[in-house]
Amino acid sequence: MPVRVVEGVVQHYEWGDPTFIPNLLGVAGKGKPWAELWLGTHPNGPTLLDNGEPLSELTGELTYLLKVLSAAEPLSLQAHPTPEQAADGFEQGVFGDAYPKPELLVALTEFEALCGVRPDDATVDLLRRIGADRLADTVAADGAGAAMRALYLGEIDPTDTIAVCADADGPEAAWVRTLAERYPGDPSVVVTLLLNHVTLQPGEAIHLTAGNLHAYLRGSGIELMRASDNVVRGGLTVKEVDIDLLLDVVDPTPLAQPVMEVTDGRYPLPEAGVALLKLEAGDSHTAVGHELAVTIDGTTLYFSPGTPVYAETTTFVVTTL
Repeated sequence: MPVRVVEGVVQHYEWGDPTFIPNLLGVAGKGKPWAELWLGTHPNGPTLLDNGEPLSELTGELTYLLKVLSAAEPLSLQAHPTPEQAADGFEQGVFGDAYPKPELLVALTEFEALCGVRPDDATVDLLRRIGADRLADTVAADGAGAAMRALYLGEIDPTDTIAVCADADGPEAAWVRTLAERYPGDPSVVVTLLLNHVTLQPGEAIHLTAGNLHAYLRGSGIELMRASDNVVRGGLTVKEVDIDLLLDVVDPTPLAQPVMEVTDGRYPLPEAGVALLKLEAGDSHTAVGHELAVTIDGTTLYFSPGTPVYAETTTFVVTTL
């Protein structure tokens, strides 16, 4: 059969929303956090065909991983390695996968995130407005990358900046207050002020290339990524962090436009050779390779190469570039 219903794997990470993914799938949430639904062949969450066999027996190892993600709480501040860093780190036992983890996220609900380093001039303006003049002076003199490194290495005390955010306006300062309560003493709380804060509306997206320092804050969306689980955490988490590795991986180059430009419902992920295609009801498409899809009513599907696809409702399909 060219079209198969498939069964993904749910990940119940503690930051997950208890209702969005269960409502999407039409199942009981049972009060647990439902963080991610994985569709792909990655060994940490392999998808099954409708007969119970692994999808990989039909497709081989897929280069991509499709997810539904729903965050009720902020995720860790993190970055992903380059292809060279991933390969070297895998050989050395630092990473669990030999591949990088470029990814994109398309919002299904209003979605807040931190995405990449904000241009220095805009960051200085923000810090002056908040009253964080000492940190603003460092960014103005040496750039956000140097300020980030100094915060993580203990050369800048984050206490003063956190203190001035107590009475400051704006979402950036509000998130500092929230995160400082959860992670007291964590320099990542202040590092968030160096990053682009974005609020995506449904259909808008962000593209996270290697080295992009980011954190999802709240909301639900569709993720497409290279089939890799290589994550380097810097903070805002109870999990293990590796500051030295993070500073090696992070790309401090300013990202002026964090929100993706989208054309004809296509969200390209060129690093993985695929794109996420949004089909509305009545749209058609012909599968190019082994394609996975999730519909807005929670159906998860596999299309074999050459299969005609007719969308009966909004459907997100992974297709080859």
